[in-house]
Amino acid sequence: MTTPVELPKHQIRAVYTESTVTVYQAYRPEIGVPAVRDGRFPAAWKRDRMTWLKPSFLWMMYRSGWGLKEGQETVLAVEITREGFEWALKHSCLAGYDQALHGDQAAWKRELKRAPARVQWDPERDLHLR
Repeated sequence: MTTPVELPKHQIRAVYTESTVTVYQAYRPEIGVPAVRDGRFPAAWKRDRMTWLKPSFLWMMYRSGWGLKEGQETVLAVEITREGFEWALKHSCLAGYDQALHGDQAAWKRELKRAPARVQWDPERDLHLR
């Protein structure tokens, strides 16, 4: 009899190298098409705009309605530095309140306002999105 292996509750699964992590983002064509064509984001792209980074292509496609949701028609694979990815995680705040981590909602709201990044743990899914 084999003993089941207990996996951590939260895992980041992504395509990565020693120095980069590939994440996926969905944009409207006016942003995504020039970004692909030119290898950089166009002037219309705003650095301070909230955006979702997903390390799972399948999950990004699902969340963007398979590229059919308005404003999410262009899904990009973006290679970022591991250093930058790890910095964002280190300085992030959970998108939702967790009493075990934050103590009270006021403390979480303060952390949420100051954090440059937010983490939202999506539910575990198989390839059939179950």
